Amino acid sequence: MPRKRTAVLISGRGSNLQAFIEAARAPDYPAQIALVISNVASAEGLERARRAGIPACVISHKDFESREAFDRAVDAELRAAKIDIICLAGFMRILSDWFVTQWEGRLLNIHPSLLPAYKGTNVHARVLAAGERRSGCTVHFVVPELDSGPVIAQAKVPVLPDDTEETLAARILAEEHRLYPEGLRRVASGEVTFV
Repeated sequence: MPRKRTAVLISGRGSNLQAFIEAARAPDYPAQIALVISNVASAEGLERARRAGIPACVISHKDFESREAFDRAVDAELRAAKIDIICLAGFMRILSDWFVTQWEGRLLNIHPSLLPAYKGTNVHARVLAAGERRSGCTVHFVVPELDSGPVIAQAKVPVLPDDTEETLAARILAEEHRLYPEGLRRVASGEVTFV
């Protein structure tokens, strides 16, 4: 079976992108990282892509009059590269319903909580304030409603008594680096499909 051509959308350091790059080195991994798109020209992840020999481009959202106009430009780049699956990895833009609908079932995200709990932002502060004993991360399909798509994979971590937002975030990020490539593997291999 040919490997699924996968694009990774980033806005920052690209640590999850690096996890994908490393996973895709395995000959039996069902996805190929074929394109990286960033909306931020200074994103460190662009250099990670260059070092790995992956085509990368910048499409700045500031160059467009509307969210959908930006999304249409991203969509055109994805289609030109014959992309099969998109992974959002620290991509700090909310996508338009139009874009999400175009890529339904082929658009993945990772969120730093055990969805459906703690959707949205400031997750770690909210988890700590609530006195939770565990948290984690979730790979899910993207749907128009924020952080509400079907779950592909989850990983749990304990919340320790002396945790800060930073220590909890670091423990969860380490799990993200393991879980997100596994979630992509499940989708690219056909083991998990969008329902």
